[in-house]
Amino acid sequence: MKYLCLVYMEQRTLDAMSPTEFNALISESLANDEELRRRGHYVAAQALQPTSAATTLRIRGGRLSTTDGPFAETKEHLSGFIMIEARDLNQALQLAAGIPMVRMGSIEVRPVREFCGDR
Repeated sequence: MKYLCLVYMEQRTLDAMSPTEFNALISESLANDEELRRRGHYVAAQALQPTSAATTLRIRGGRLSTTDGPFAETKEHLSGFIMIEARDLNQALQLAAGIPMVRMGSIEVRPVREFCGDR
């Protein structure tokens, strides 16, 4: 079964990192991705640009509106994702616990809903 691991971080935490610390985090994250790949659990992963680069769309009353930034006003924002393959939720949680950003932010693990006839 597939699980989406949503990585949430405070932008200020990332901004406060020195280039050396940030590069070490990236290296550790890529090594974790490679380990997941080697063990057959990796599906996809990607970091996201800061929330300042986001645009939120809404359609209300038939009219499209756009807003700069994320929809929710929260401290932690979606920073990236890792899609994994795991036999069950327990294994997915164990795998997600190895994601380096869990030490600075949070990881939401959510099962992917698979529909019959997916293309």
